[in-house]
Amino acid sequence: MSKLFDDEAVRRLEAEREEWERAELAEFLERQPERKDAFRTDSQQPLKRVYTPADVASIEWEELGWPGRPPFTRGPYPTMYRARNWTFRQIAGYGTGADTNQRFQYLIAQGQTGLSVDFDMPTLMGYDSDHEMSVGEVGREGVAIDVVDDMEALFQDIELEQISVSMTINPTAWILLAMYVAMARRRGCDLNRLSGTIQNDILKEYMAQKEWIYPIRPSLRIVRDTIVFCAREMRRYNPINISGYHINEAGASGVQELAFTMANARCYLQEVTRAGVDVDEFASRLAFYFVSGSDFFEEVAKFRAARRVWSNMVSSFGARLPESGRLRFHCQTAAATLTRPQPYNNVVRTTLQALSAVLGGAQSLHTNGLDEAYAIPSEFAMKLALRTQQIIADETNAGSVVDPLGGSWYVEALTAQVEAEVWRILDKVEELGGTVAAIEAGWFQREIADFAYGEALRRASGERAVVGVNRYVDPPETEQPIEVHRLDPQTEARQVDQLRRVRAKRDQARVDSALTRLREVAGDETANLMPATIEAVEARASMGEIVGALEEVFGRYREQAVF
Repeated sequence: MSKLFDDEAVRRLEAEREEWERAELAEFLERQPERKDAFRTDSQQPLKRVYTPADVASIEWEELGWPGRPPFTRGPYPTMYRARNWTFRQIAGYGTGADTNQRFQYLIAQGQTGLSVDFDMPTLMGYDSDHEMSVGEVGREGVAIDVVDDMEALFQDIELEQISVSMTINPTAWILLAMYVAMARRRGCDLNRLSGTIQNDILKEYMAQKEWIYPIRPSLRIVRDTIVFCAREMRRYNPINISGYHINEAGASGVQELAFTMANARCYLQEVTRAGVDVDEFASRLAFYFVSGSDFFEEVAKFRAARRVWSNMVSSFGARLPESGRLRFHCQTAAATLTRPQPYNNVVRTTLQALSAVLGGAQSLHTNGLDEAYAIPSEFAMKLALRTQQIIADETNAGSVVDPLGGSWYVEALTAQVEAEVWRILDKVEELGGTVAAIEAGWFQREIADFAYGEALRRASGERAVVGVNRYVDPPETEQPIEVHRLDPQTEARQVDQLRRVRAKRDQARVDSALTRLREVAGDETANLMPATIEAVEARASMGEIVGALEEVFGRYREQAVF
């Protein structure tokens, strides 16, 4: 083990810094003593005025190492963007499958290299489009999917073996995966050549996003079954995208985002290995999803720390293969930072956030549209957001050197600081009895709420600047309206008609038999739900029918008051 700087050099630098502060800053601090400790990252981590080699004296070279080698601090692959750019993955989803397919074709023509799908609220929550709970929501905030025919329409004329597909969905993720598999088999695809991911991170729903159906433990079983199925049947596919993004958007700090995500990841590792699956059989296909927020350097440090934490965590589960500890992540710029006032400022925000994701080593990136504070993005906004990524990739030279901020005294010190705080939080979760116990006790929820409240106060007071909102504000009458996407008012009727046509034509006896089989499998904790679910969707069972069948076995989750 080799330290980056020897002890004598560190002592000399610390003495010189103290002398510099006395000589140069005494007068400033005498005039403004309240500024002494005022500077912090967005996560409220304290910042020094200047960084020197003394601040990285405790870091050993082995903690940094080489890109592509454990602990992957400097990147998961040795050549990174020299070999290939990150995946340009603009998310899309609205209306019917056919509607969103048109948007996919437009984005592919504009140079997008991976597809990412948003689903409407009924699909997310397991309601069919003709359910009373779906009225007014069908196709509104994402694409509506009821039966496998909708999935066929969604991916019409798209070569599944040639493009990576990410699906942002959680409580019903296994059903969407089953539909995707059924569609791929029908087209004659090799499942082991399919790439992409379902989000499928149900634990963060109980923490932050509040989209769930079943109680926590049956939901964990479903996630386990998808991971095991993909490890054995879809070896290039990521069965889960462990998501800090929505934790952050719910109000958590960047450090909390990473720590809570890793707490969930550890729980999934425990769940699958308890089922008898060796960690090296599945860990390399677990992917992550983080936000890239406004604090440029803290975000870069967060991504670097994430790789180090994951590598060490997987090692503690007995992983022998280096790729098991290679953290790969999708990144999205921070929707919560977008503003309705002065919306073109959002282009600048998104550009800087995208650059920090690239400098932090993301494998996949979505850049938000400038109009997303108003509605789902228009074609113009999505094209501009995609061009933002392409300009970074093709014009800035930012990808020519791996980990270009590595070695910065500030970035290395901040990486170590973030990592240490993450491990402190992970230890606290273990003291509480683990992730599930901490969720049931409301600990994560309180931590997120407390930080979000403090952040709201900082914004209200102006301590936390938001340009165009609490600084440099324009009079309301000077604001120029922007054109936003409008949903076809006949979308819901079209989707409901399609669902009813499928029901009228299908073999109802086959549907009933498949749902009976699904209930039987659900009652056997050791059985895998995926084959029976695929059988059900192939019979044209709908999303709502499958969800309802398992609700008879698992029940429905009701959150208890914990505050």
